[in-house]
Amino acid sequence: MKNKFKLIILSVAAIIAGSPLIATNDYNVSQPVFAATTTKKNAGRSTTKGHRNAHKIKVKAAKQTPPSRGNRSKLKAKKPANVKKLTQKSKAARGGSGNVLKPKVGTRPQDNLYLAINSKWMKKAKIPADATSTGTFDELDLKITNELSQDMADFADGKKQLPNLPNFDKAVELYKLARDFDQRNRDGAEPIKTDLAQLEGITDFADFNTKAAKLYDEGFSLPIDISVSPDMKNAKKNALWFSPTGTILPDKSSYQDANAKQLLDIYQKQSVDLLKMAGVSEDQATSYAEQAIKFDSLLAQNVKSAEENADDASQYNPMSMQDFKSKFTDFDIQQFLQGTIGKEPEQIIVTDPDFLNNVNKIVNKDNFADLKGWLIVMFINNSASELSQNFREASFPFAQAVTGQAKLSSGDKQAFEIVDNVFGDLIGIYYGQTYFGEDAKKDVTSMIEKILKTYEKRLQNNDWLSKATKQQAIDKLKAMKVKVGYPDGMPLFYWRTQIVPASKGGSLYSNVRAMQIENIKENFAQLFQPADRNGWGIAGDQVDAAYIPQTNSVIVPAAILQAPFYDKKQSQAANLGGIGAVVGHEISHAFDNNGARYDKEGDMRNWWTKKDYAEFKKKIKAEINLFNGIKYGSSKLNGKQIVSENIADQGGLTVAIQVAKSEGDNLRELFENNARVWKMKTTPQAIKYMLSIDVHAPNPLRANVQAQCQNEFYKTFKVKSTDGMWLSPKKRVHIW
Repeated sequence: MKNKFKLIILSVAAIIAGSPLIATNDYNVSQPVFAATTTKKNAGRSTTKGHRNAHKIKVKAAKQTPPSRGNRSKLKAKKPANVKKLTQKSKAARGGSGNVLKPKVGTRPQDNLYLAINSKWMKKAKIPADATSTGTFDELDLKITNELSQDMADFADGKKQLPNLPNFDKAVELYKLARDFDQRNRDGAEPIKTDLAQLEGITDFADFNTKAAKLYDEGFSLPIDISVSPDMKNAKKNALWFSPTGTILPDKSSYQDANAKQLLDIYQKQSVDLLKMAGVSEDQATSYAEQAIKFDSLLAQNVKSAEENADDASQYNPMSMQDFKSKFTDFDIQQFLQGTIGKEPEQIIVTDPDFLNNVNKIVNKDNFADLKGWLIVMFINNSASELSQNFREASFPFAQAVTGQAKLSSGDKQAFEIVDNVFGDLIGIYYGQTYFGEDAKKDVTSMIEKILKTYEKRLQNNDWLSKATKQQAIDKLKAMKVKVGYPDGMPLFYWRTQIVPASKGGSLYSNVRAMQIENIKENFAQLFQPADRNGWGIAGDQVDAAYIPQTNSVIVPAAILQAPFYDKKQSQAANLGGIGAVVGHEISHAFDNNGARYDKEGDMRNWWTKKDYAEFKKKIKAEINLFNGIKYGSSKLNGKQIVSENIADQGGLTVAIQVAKSEGDNLRELFENNARVWKMKTTPQAIKYMLSIDVHAPNPLRANVQAQCQNEFYKTFKVKSTDGMWLSPKKRVHIW
C-alpha cells in the first residue's frame, strides 16, 4: 500500500489492507480511522514506509473452544448429584468470572483481576462524544493532543516563538488552513472540482488504462496497490510489493455479518449525499454509488481476511516481473508500472496471490462502469474531511454506524489532528524535545537493560530448546537495538513541499494532496536504494511502542513514558507492571510466531532446528486455544488472528515478573498496575469493529488471561481452584 495519509482514507479496510505492508508490531489497541473523524496518527510518519510487518502494542471467530471450568476432571465424587453440586461452586473461566465489560465494585482479584482494579473507574468513566473509547491509552493520547493543540494554536497566533526545527513553520501554516473554517466553508467543494472532473472524465476502460499511473501517482485509490518496502528475506534491500486495495467494510468476514447490508446502505446514501454536494446530479450520484457497492462486493470476494493477513509468511510471495505481468490480460500493467516506478525490478513480492490470480475478473472492460463508480465514490469519501464543515458532517454517518462514535470532533481538534497526521514525525520530535525528560530516559533505559539481561537468562535456562537454537535466539537478543524517546530525522518530502496559503490560492485539500504526492514519489524513489535501517516506524508523541523485525529494533516513544506506564513516584514493581511489561512485550515479538522467522539481521530465515520448531508450533497452538472462542461483547475472539500479540503479552509480563522477583519487589503492585494499564471502555459498535480486524486481544482479557498463565499470580493472590481467575495448570501457556 502506498503511503497514503490516514486522514484521507475513509474505507476502514483500506487501512487494514495496509497493515501487512507496515512492519510494526505495536502495543496499543488500534482505533477506527475514518476521514470524517481523523482521530488517529500515522499519516505523514515514517511508519508507512520502510518496515513491513512491524509489531506495535494494541485488540475475532474461528473454531471455538469452551471456557475452562476449573479442575472438574479431578473431582472424585461417587454420586453424579455431588459432582454437579461441586462444579457449580467453581467460578473459574478463561478471562475470569463475570463480565469484564460491566463494572462490579468489590470484585476480588482472585475472581477477576481486571474488574477488581478497574471497576470504580469503569462506573465513573464516560466515553467522550467524539471518541469510540476511553481508557489509559485514550486518556494519555487526549492529554498529549490537548497540550500540542494549544501549542500549535499559540504558534499560529504568534503567542509563542517557533521552535528551531526544520519545516515546523510549514506545519503551523497547514494548521492555520485547517482551522480556518470560514474559508473552508466558503470554498465548499471548489478545491476538489478539478480532481472530481478528472475521474468523471474517464471515458472507457482504454482511457482508464492510459490514465491509471497518473491517478495512482496523484494519490487516487485504485483497486491495486504497489509500494516499496524492505524485502523480508533481505532486509537491507528494498523491494516492490503488490497488494489489493481495501474494502468498504472492515474485513472480508464483515460481509457475512447480519448488519452488513445496513452498513453498506448507509455508506451508499452517504456517498450520494456527498456527490450531490459536490455538484453531481442525484441520478448520476445514485448510479455511481450503486456501481461502487457492486465493485466493492467483487473486491471483498477476492481479498484476504484479517486472520489470513496476520501471518507474515503468507504475504511473502516473490515472483519474477515477467510472470507477474503475464497475470494481467485487460489491465495494462506494463504501462502502469512504467508510469509509476519507471525502471522495473527483476521481481515483485505479492501479498495476496489469490487476488492476483483473480485480478482479471475484477479489473476489466466489462466492469468499467462499476470500476469508475468505485473510483469516484472512494475519492469523494476520502476527500470530504478536508473540505467544509458540511462535508465533514455529511461524511460521518458511516463511521458513526461502524464505531458508535456519537459526534464529530471539534474543528480545532480536527485541525491539529490533520497536522499531526501529515507532519507526524515532526510533531513527534517537537513533543519529545519539549515534554520528554532525560531523567526518565535514563531510568527507563536502566530498566530495559535489566529486562534484556533477564530475558537472556531465561533463554539460557529454557527447557524446550536445543543448545543450537538457544544460541541463535541469544545472538538475536544481543543484536537487538532499543530506541527510547523520539527519532532524529524526518521524511524527505517535508523539505520538498511548500504550504501554499489561501491568499495565494491554496486550500487545506490542495496542500494535503501535494504532500501526499511527494510522499508517494519518495517511496518509489527508494526502490533501487538500500533500505533505511534507522527509521523508527512510530513517532515520539504516540502512546505506543513497537518492534520492527526487519531491523530487529524495539521502539519506546516518549509519549508512553508517563503514568501509569512509568512514573518515578511509582514503585519499581508498578513500573515493571507498566512500561516493563511493554518493553518485554516488544522484545518478545522477536520470538513470536511471526518474529521467530526473522534472524538477528532482520532477514526472514529459518534458524530453528526441525525438532525445536515443531515444539514451538505446539506452543503456538496452545496460545491460540487459550484465547479462541472467549466471548467479548456480542462476538468471540479468533485465537489465530491475535496469537502473535498474545505471545508477546505473555513473554512481556513473564520477564517483568522475573525482574521484579530478582529485586525483591512487591508482585501484587506489579499485577495491579498491569491490570490498571489495560482499563478501557468502548462502544459496542467499536468492539465489533475491532474484533473483526485487530491482531490484539481486547484490553480486559490481556490483563486477565495473561495473569492466569503466571504461577506467581496464584501465589501472590492465593488463588484457589474455586476462584474465577483459576486456570488449570495444564491450560496455562508458557512460551518465553
